[in-house]
Amino acid sequence: MQHHTRLLIAGLAVSVVTSLGAQTTGMPSFNAPYRAFQRSEFGAVVSFPDGSGTAFEGEYRYARGKFDIGFRAGMWDPGSGAKTRLLLGGEARERVVTHNADFPLDGALVAGVGAAFVSGGSALYIPVGLSLGRRVDPHRSSISIVPYVQPTAIFVSGGGTTDLIFTLGLGADFRLTHTLDARFSAGIGDLHGVSLAAVWIH
Repeated sequence: MQHHTRLLIAGLAVSVVTSLGAQTTGMPSFNAPYRAFQRSEFGAVVSFPDGSGTAFEGEYRYARGKFDIGFRAGMWDPGSGAKTRLLLGGEARERVVTHNADFPLDGALVAGVGAAFVSGGSALYIPVGLSLGRRVDPHRSSISIVPYVQPTAIFVSGGGTTDLIFTLGLGADFRLTHTLDARFSAGIGDLHGVSLAAVWIH
């Protein structure tokens, strides 16, 4: 099992040298390998995809056995007179790797489906990725940090074309209190973007 997991990690790592896409709703918002909550969380996300305007989304997640399932909804204004897009999406995350003496990171599979809707130019996104990271507890601090990377393959369909693209997400989740997380993520590659989130945990 560990051998197959290492092969999957290696394959995804190799794939990230190609161009960048985005995730469930086409925004550069990624996931740590852990869920931060016991029951559920909700929050607000602001994204700046590739310098093309601004997106605002609300997100909600809840635990279901080994999985957590999330939903997102919001609006993206690309600017420059382009039409505003309606963003809707859902995703699931399951922990699949636990750190040990041979491998220092924890990992989770993340998959979803979502869309950006606009008259004459809607797009469908189906991402599948592997988030790898490890919680860090700084000495004499009440704040904990989860830095992570998330290589992701994304099927994109829209405008009469389909494509399979790849993205590398870089992020960090900051546990500020037992009920509040601040989250940052960014994409690198041919396209660029960043997302910031504030999330309340239950």
